[in-house]
Amino acid sequence: METILLFAPLVGAIICGFGWKFIGETAATWTATGLLFLSALLSWIVFLSFDGITQSIEIMRWIESGSLSTSWAIRLDRMTAIMLIVVTTVSSLVHLYSFGYMAHDPQWKDGESYKPRFFAYLSFFTFAMLMLVTSDNLVQMFFGWEGVGVASYLLIGFYYRKPSANAAAMKAFIVNRVGDFGFALGIFALFFLTDSINFDDIFAAVPQLAETQLSFLWSEWNAANLIAVLLFIGAMGKSAQLILHTWLPDAMEGPTPVSALIHAATMVTAGVFLVCRMSPLMEFAPEATTFITVLGATTAFFAATVGLVQTDIKRVIAYSTCSQLGYMFVAAGVGMYSAAMFHLFTHAFFKAMLFLGAGSVIHAMHHEQDMMNYGGLRKKIPYTFAAMMIGTLAITGVGIPLTHFGFAGFLSKDAIIESAYAGGSSYGFWMLVIAAAMTSFYSWRLIFLTFYGKPRGDKHTHDHAHESPMVMLIPLGVLALGAIFSGMLWYNSFFGHADKVGKFYGIPVVEASAAAHGEEVAADADHGADDSHATTADEGHGAADASGEHHYVFAGQPGEGALYFGADNTVLDDAHAAPKWVKVSPFIAMLLGLGLAILFYIVNPSLPGRLAKQQQPLYLFLKNKWYFDELYDVVFVKPTMMIGRFLWKRGDGKTIDGALNGIALGIIPFFTRLAGRAQSGYIFTYAFWMVLGIAALVTWMSIGGGAH
Repeated sequence: METILLFAPLVGAIICGFGWKFIGETAATWTATGLLFLSALLSWIVFLSFDGITQSIEIMRWIESGSLSTSWAIRLDRMTAIMLIVVTTVSSLVHLYSFGYMAHDPQWKDGESYKPRFFAYLSFFTFAMLMLVTSDNLVQMFFGWEGVGVASYLLIGFYYRKPSANAAAMKAFIVNRVGDFGFALGIFALFFLTDSINFDDIFAAVPQLAETQLSFLWSEWNAANLIAVLLFIGAMGKSAQLILHTWLPDAMEGPTPVSALIHAATMVTAGVFLVCRMSPLMEFAPEATTFITVLGATTAFFAATVGLVQTDIKRVIAYSTCSQLGYMFVAAGVGMYSAAMFHLFTHAFFKAMLFLGAGSVIHAMHHEQDMMNYGGLRKKIPYTFAAMMIGTLAITGVGIPLTHFGFAGFLSKDAIIESAYAGGSSYGFWMLVIAAAMTSFYSWRLIFLTFYGKPRGDKHTHDHAHESPMVMLIPLGVLALGAIFSGMLWYNSFFGHADKVGKFYGIPVVEASAAAHGEEVAADADHGADDSHATTADEGHGAADASGEHHYVFAGQPGEGALYFGADNTVLDDAHAAPKWVKVSPFIAMLLGLGLAILFYIVNPSLPGRLAKQQQPLYLFLKNKWYFDELYDVVFVKPTMMIGRFLWKRGDGKTIDGALNGIALGIIPFFTRLAGRAQSGYIFTYAFWMVLGIAALVTWMSIGGGAH
């Protein structure tokens, strides 16, 4: 079953890409979509039936070179199962949605067959992403990692006649190569130190890595910290974290279904998956995880500030994605990997729905993407409005404080903010709370500018705005279910007490009293079924102990279970015991953002324009994305172009071409003329040279013979 769900998208990509001329365009695209739905169905069966015990399913022997022995195998654990349903569910719905969105694309001429190529790229991307998340070793993961990079390049540049789309595709590819270089160095270092790239071998060797010093860049480094940072550099590129984030907003040049699939729900979460997969290493690399926490929090804040002033509907959601990825890295950085995976899981549903909802708005408005030209659309496209509203309620974190009742983002985002506080990162905590307020503001700003107020822009476009076809609305409805219920249904599994989380991820747990006495007690499979166990987020473990309930903590060695929590990692317990003001702070931030958005865009719509003029330097700073692109242009792009121009003009033109031309037109003709003069045609001249030659030969033989 696992093998079928892995290879079905590849089969679909091949049939759609190469076989559509034989079976027809419609049959090919529906075949690819049907195989994706088969993968999604099997993925849900795996997820719901999985018992938490890690399995390895070998497909074939792959690389045998010296001590490097690698199989192509499926590592099936809880993290894999989570990623399977995220990837295949979103991808299958995006395939279905694309039938409506790509039906009459104005970028293509009549009679051009572009849909089979588009669906083939989508299916190929899904296969590469499944390769990544099911990998049993780092080489297989890198193969999938580069595969999704290629698919991303092809899909961002799908409108190849647009220069901006080609430039965006190249930018994404090049920026990601920077991160991938760090990832590759991390893989090399692990193989150098452990003589293996298989996860089980690496995890077993992690305690030794923490005690090893490694020479790198003329300095000595702790091996665990250095490798963790190198791997995270790869994650920075793929997950668009600050410094390597500049490609993500430009990637919106691709069709909207691409943005929903790749740049919201799946590919950009690969970096988070990598950090969580390497949790045994991260637990022994405190300096690296501090760096991850600080950079993630800064990214969340930075992207939220930029999202405040963007007017392109897709770019607002793109910066929102960048910000939410920062949340996930903060959770992983403070050691609460299950909370990072929780937000990854819930975020996939509501962010994919927001992107597809934005696509539905763009479709209704005849491919107009500027929100300044929207307004008053809620009655024109009511189903899209409902879906966008649900997505906004989820991302802003609407729910009942101090309970488990709320939209998906309410539970997963609050879990991360509580974890940041419990993990001792004041910077991370406050950055995330501030980012939550800004997230609420720009999300509601999008809703108010798009669906409320008076119509703006072209009157003809507004008059002819219409609801999307059913094939586009069904995916929105399915994703809406995830945006509403996924947090409440799986809260305890991702962020409950240790026995629930341990059972879900296959992590051994022991009773706290036994752990305190150094006893190793196997986790009872029925611990999670204790009805009297405290499960509310605001109940501390101390209260549970006082009432006579069992209190469990994580145990086991690195590699036992899908995640690893070190013996001194008490973030989960501390997060549940966090003060009430910490638990309520994200909700208050959400209300502040909502209130400000109502004031700016409902009560007094002239206020934003006046404020932008009054604070023009700040407005331009945010509008131009903190001038990162301009800075990179000055520091990297222009010097590289100057060097290239110098090597072209001086190196290639004057030196290489000049030398070749000089030899061909100067030196060789000179010697040719000399040789020509020697060919006089007189016999006595040739006889003279022959005698000279014989005399020289006899002299040399005489001297040589005398030497012996």
